[in-house]
Amino acid sequence: MTFDQLLQWTIALVSAVLGYAIRELWGATQKLRQDISDLESRLPMEYVQKDDYKADIGRIMDQLDRIYNKLDKKVDR
Repeated sequence: MTFDQLLQWTIALVSAVLGYAIRELWGATQKLRQDISDLESRLPMEYVQKDDYKADIGRIMDQLDRIYNKLDKKVDR
């Protein structure tokens, strides 16, 4: 085997390994993109937005304040 043949086999082997690695990275990237897309579509259905949560908690706290005030008036009598 001459040096040229050895060099060609080495280049072919390195190219094959790099090609396989690039193909695997491409597939992983595509899967991540699909997972992120699925997450973006599911997210609003499964979790509450911060602004909505704050508004709901504000209403609950107002109701609790009213109940507390009524209880204070009942105890004073």
